[in-house]
Amino acid sequence: MKKLLLLFCALTLTVTSAQTKNQKTKKVVLEGVFAEIYTNKGKITLQLEFQKTPITVANFITLAEGKNTFVTNDKKGKPFYNGLKFHRVIPNFMIQGGCPLGNGSGDPGYKFQDEFDTTLLHDKPGILSMANSGPATNGSQFFITHKDTPWLNNKHSVFGHVIEGQNVVDAIAKDDVIEKVIILRKGKLAKNFNAVKVFSDYMKIKPELDKKAAEEARVKAEAAAKIEAEKRQKEAEAKAIADAEIKAKLGPILTAKVAEFKTLKAKSTKTPSGLQYSILKKGSGVKPTEGKDIYVHYAGYLEDGTLFDSSYEAINKIYGKFDQNRANQNGYQPFPFKYGNKGGLIPGFLEGINNMNFNDKAIFFIPSNLGYGEKGAGNVIPPNSNIIFEVEILESLPSAPAPTAVKQ
Repeated sequence: MKKLLLLFCALTLTVTSAQTKNQKTKKVVLEGVFAEIYTNKGKITLQLEFQKTPITVANFITLAEGKNTFVTNDKKGKPFYNGLKFHRVIPNFMIQGGCPLGNGSGDPGYKFQDEFDTTLLHDKPGILSMANSGPATNGSQFFITHKDTPWLNNKHSVFGHVIEGQNVVDAIAKDDVIEKVIILRKGKLAKNFNAVKVFSDYMKIKPELDKKAAEEARVKAEAAAKIEAEKRQKEAEAKAIADAEIKAKLGPILTAKVAEFKTLKAKSTKTPSGLQYSILKKGSGVKPTEGKDIYVHYAGYLEDGTLFDSSYEAINKIYGKFDQNRANQNGYQPFPFKYGNKGGLIPGFLEGINNMNFNDKAIFFIPSNLGYGEKGAGNVIPPNSNIIFEVEILESLPSAPAPTAVKQ
């Protein structure tokens, strides 16, 4: 009896072991639509999301199988991707192919819409996605990622992913060749997916879809423009209020500055060009030599005494224009300039500097034609404005904060 029991146990273990072995060796068969891309580096197998992005997948399949009737170049009626190159490869980003011209500018002769699904993201290596030049500009070009690229979400249509051969993706280099693309259909749903019909049906209604999209874009653009206009108006109103407050606060300073300009201009020297200048404080008496590096401190004003810019921190504080970010970047410093240089500065400023010696402090009265002329300078200097500069030229950068220029 004991021997029979042992024999039964042995048989049971043998059968169980055989069943376990069969379970381990049984291969799981995936259902779906797959693309095998054969390259000179090996094979890449991808699963295509035909249910979530049917138009994009239909486009890819019909091109790969040479059944896309909307192709307009010599690839029509032929497997489109066979023989094309991976024309763009960026390490640690992606590989891109599918351009019939091999330079990224080619397409099959048509463009189609984007398809986005919230579950299809650029969230891992091996994502298959459409290359484009903007919304609704998909054609034949695609890319496969080396890594997650979330900034591409909702900008490029994801329509598949690598299930085998990511090592081949990582090995692909620029100008490696797509030898052929084979489409496999496994399972009832996959076999019933008629790519030719799906894409043809889409192209039939594409003109109406494009018209609708254009109208939606127009409405969206108008709404955005209205919001932007309202925003600009509010900003302008706020600025006007702030400017009025500053002007009221600066009133006495501006009045004193205008009076000072009037006095100094009456005593200034006028050159044949129309520039007027006056040396307010004499320096070393040594004139910079041609080509020598000098450092220029300045404060620029409109004729009404308004300060439009200055390299002096103290003057900016007086006029309420101090910028802490500029100060943090050590931006309140004289700017370097090569003496004798004929470009880079307005003519009146260049001429004025040429009449100065090191450590001189001067004032320039620059007529519009020697300044920014009829164009002005952005929103800072109005067109046809005469401008005034207080200037100091130094041999080196000051080691301590610069003092204010002419006292207010």
